[in-house]
Amino acid sequence: MSDSTASRSRFERFFVTRPDNFDLENKYTEAALERHKREGLELAVRARWIAMALTGGLLIFLNPNWDVMWYHFILLLICANGWLIRRAGQVGQSRTELLLIFLDLLIMTLGMIVPNPFSDDVRPLAMQYRFDNFQYFFVILAAGTLAYSWRTVIAIGSWTAGMWTAGWIIAWWVSTPIPGLSEKVAAALQGYPDVAELLDPNSFMASQRIQQVIVFMMVAVTLGVSMRRLNHLLMSNAGLERERANLSRYFSPNVVEELSQNDEPLKQVRKENIAVLFIDIVGFTKFAAGRDPYEVIEVLRGFHARMEAEVFHHHGTLDKYLGDGLMATFGTPVPTPLDAVNALSCARSMADIIDRWNLERRRAGEQEIHVGIGVHFGPVVLGDIGANRLEFAVIGDAVNLAAKLEAMTRQIGARIVISDALREKAQSEAPTTTDLMAGFQQLDGHIVGGVDRTVDIWALK
Repeated sequence: MSDSTASRSRFERFFVTRPDNFDLENKYTEAALERHKREGLELAVRARWIAMALTGGLLIFLNPNWDVMWYHFILLLICANGWLIRRAGQVGQSRTELLLIFLDLLIMTLGMIVPNPFSDDVRPLAMQYRFDNFQYFFVILAAGTLAYSWRTVIAIGSWTAGMWTAGWIIAWWVSTPIPGLSEKVAAALQGYPDVAELLDPNSFMASQRIQQVIVFMMVAVTLGVSMRRLNHLLMSNAGLERERANLSRYFSPNVVEELSQNDEPLKQVRKENIAVLFIDIVGFTKFAAGRDPYEVIEVLRGFHARMEAEVFHHHGTLDKYLGDGLMATFGTPVPTPLDAVNALSCARSMADIIDRWNLERRRAGEQEIHVGIGVHFGPVVLGDIGANRLEFAVIGDAVNLAAKLEAMTRQIGARIVISDALREKAQSEAPTTTDLMAGFQQLDGHIVGGVDRTVDIWALK
């Protein structure tokens, strides 16, 4: 490491301006931090403008003279710099943002310790420190907690304390006391030396200046610790949002809402009667042969996106993708009164969506897509499987039979094949749903490969 690099590292550690160590590889964490930063900066800028406007009115009340316009000019500079900080703000900190924050504090410091150039009053330079202007730094510090990291909040405290201390020391060094003024005050208050010292216009009252910066640093550190705790809470909230987003990849929004409040249904291994749906593209291997891989992937993405949306729209759960198909369940992780109806309605909607998609593909001169859908209702076992990496699994004969029904669509030339068990369950759930069975043909006693009994099925061609 070079000497310049080492010096820069020591400088950054001293002024604690490094950004917080967040896992920005996680898009949910980054999005949460970016949203927090933007909202905080908006609040900080608005708070600053309101505070500066109130301060401007207060200054007119305290000093109803034209020379107060000098301080209004300082306030305008601070407002403008706040707008620049908002534009430069990003997750963590940028060098531009830090430079503007430093400039913010420098403008305030110079505005408070440099005599008003438009004022005709003749007073010792030390009198600039008698107006309690330092308290306005607390406004900037408080606004900083709305948008900045805890390190930057403490840096604001450090920079303010350093500039203010350097300012009054330089002013003390270069100032020229008004001759005889201190003596006249001491003579007027003879016998009261402490009061005379307090009222001496030429005195910079070093003890008061030191007290100001120490109290300010105490407040800055306290706010910094509070900001750090808030950042930890923000990260925890980002983790919850990430978990919620992961759930939304598999479950419909209403199920996600329930799982986010109670995770017991996923922990319990149990047996339930649910509806299972399989769908895949017929002849996909032949379709993909000789085509550009990117084109094939785009077709799969379009297919999965459309089918996934229908699963969630009908309150189903996306169990898994299966190459050119997918498996969905209805009644997991918790059963509902309309699981069979939802599954049947989803199957018909999927077929309709494919028809509309094929219309678009024909107009674009692209090859049509054909699908096979199999749906069954029956008992399965639900629960987590795996050791270190858990997966919510649905296992049982009902799953195998649904897959067989989907494969059977090729044999009988149908788009949808459902079991009689599903039809009966759907009618028991909602007798008015007979429209969903429109167009289905009953095939009794059909032999299904791998099943040791005949199965009554219904097919929609």
